[in-house]
Amino acid sequence: ASTFIGNSTSIQEMFRRVSEQFTAMFRRKAFLHWYTGEGMDEMEFTEAESNMNDLVSEYQQYQDATADEEGEYYDEEEDPQGE
Repeated sequence: ASTFIGNSTSIQEMFRRVSEQFTAMFRRKAFLHWYTGEGMDEMEFTEAESNMNDLVSEYQQYQDATADEEGEYYDEEEDPQGE
């Protein structure tokens, strides 16, 4: 048996897709009655949407920071003697 543990920001694409689908359904109030009938409040959905958007933004910041660091590394690698 083997296990792979990876650290990647690529999961943000999945979060972004889920968020877009949620927003489209929530705007139409699709299936909302099932949840409000069980005691949930619409505000909980709005808060969850906000949390998801914050999560995507945070992953984007890490991706941008990594891209900046890699860019600096490659600039140094291209001309190792400073010429």
